[in-house]
Amino acid sequence: MDSITHFDRQIIPERVVHGKGSGAFGYFEVTNDVSKYTKADFLNEVGKKTPVAVRFSLAGGERGSSDGTPGGLRGFAVKFYTKEGNFDILGLNTPMFALKDPILFPNFIHALGRNPATNVPDPNMLWDFLTRYPTTLNMFLRLFGNAGTPRGYRYMPGYAIHTYQVQNKNGDIYFVRFHFMPEDGKESITPEEASQLDPDSFTRDLYEAIACGKRVAWNFGIQVLTKERALNAKIDVFDTTLELPFKEYPITPVGKLVLNRNPLNFFAEVEQLAFCPCNLVPGIEGAPDKLFEGRMFSYRDTQNYRLGINYNNIKVNCPFETVARTYNRDGVPPVDYNGKDSPNYYENSFNGPVAYNDVKRSKLVKIKQGKANNFEQIAKSYLDMDEDEKDVVITNIVNSLGPAIDSLRDKAVKIFTEIEKDLGNRIKKGLEGFSREAVCNMTLDSSS
Repeated sequence: MDSITHFDRQIIPERVVHGKGSGAFGYFEVTNDVSKYTKADFLNEVGKKTPVAVRFSLAGGERGSSDGTPGGLRGFAVKFYTKEGNFDILGLNTPMFALKDPILFPNFIHALGRNPATNVPDPNMLWDFLTRYPTTLNMFLRLFGNAGTPRGYRYMPGYAIHTYQVQNKNGDIYFVRFHFMPEDGKESITPEEASQLDPDSFTRDLYEAIACGKRVAWNFGIQVLTKERALNAKIDVFDTTLELPFKEYPITPVGKLVLNRNPLNFFAEVEQLAFCPCNLVPGIEGAPDKLFEGRMFSYRDTQNYRLGINYNNIKVNCPFETVARTYNRDGVPPVDYNGKDSPNYYENSFNGPVAYNDVKRSKLVKIKQGKANNFEQIAKSYLDMDEDEKDVVITNIVNSLGPAIDSLRDKAVKIFTEIEKDLGNRIKKGLEGFSREAVCNMTLDSSS
């Protein structure tokens, strides 16, 4: 009975987003001094090493989805186990996100998911959402191009998408975006090659590369802006639907991220690996945009649901480079020693832990956020592509948009033409030759 009841309960809720993923462990090493920008301890000395855990994932789809899904939005999450606590970066394989309003995020994920009637992915749902919120196309244009079909996780970059506020030991404020670039360079495959991959190809490639002792590494760098430059830039540098142009804001090298250990037990070390943007350290204050605020709540709430209120006591989530002293008690295990006999209320007269007080910490800069405006950047992204990648983009958009109903196809072509005339014309021409013999133009039943 004990064996059977455990078996019946061995599956925990999977992540609503990023359900399919792989992970590994290693270290981050500082190679360049950036202490003039931030006082974060793990960045303050050339040669300093910090343990890390990294999870790569497919944003859409379930735990059993295919690693090599063409056009897939993918996650690149890093947990730094610093001596000041854990610092998490939750990035993507594109330097921007689809939206800036957090209330739209659940709807976006639902649109990427399965039709509630057919239970299969529905191009009508996807393109209805994309054409209702066309600022999403800045990200999706990249995903329909080479970025959407990396050769594997080892060849995939990671971008933090938010513009973080940081400060140095003097209290001077700067703004940065974090980037991880594959040490051996970005590599992609064709959509045809991607469609031939087995569902676990990226997972297997990462595991085997580390197991065989191959170097698996990324260059970690930051785009840096002064406070004055950030608040007076030509574009909204806090808009998560925009890339910060690399020519205008070049990457400052910081260090190397190296993965050299596979998990000993996937469930314990990867499935239970929990990230949250709220995991910050002194000198890295977070981002002032609303999407970051929404993610701070959503990720914490997700882990509470999936893993229980004490998920930070799970070994892989513990800030083991320092001692965490909190007033959190009881709840669903693991509780470890549950604070032993120390006080469980604050303030107290019995030498209980006190809050960290950064006397020079500045407040987050207040920004005003309007509607996203990225059509100019979408057009530039397309025009900057070589002809081969343009062909890939057109092919992938036509294959995705082709099965959708006529009204959505027409609407999409109109938007793409408004963004860039050649882009719209090539998509229109491609759709004219698209066969929909086996496609049933189903729509969602609004009457229910």
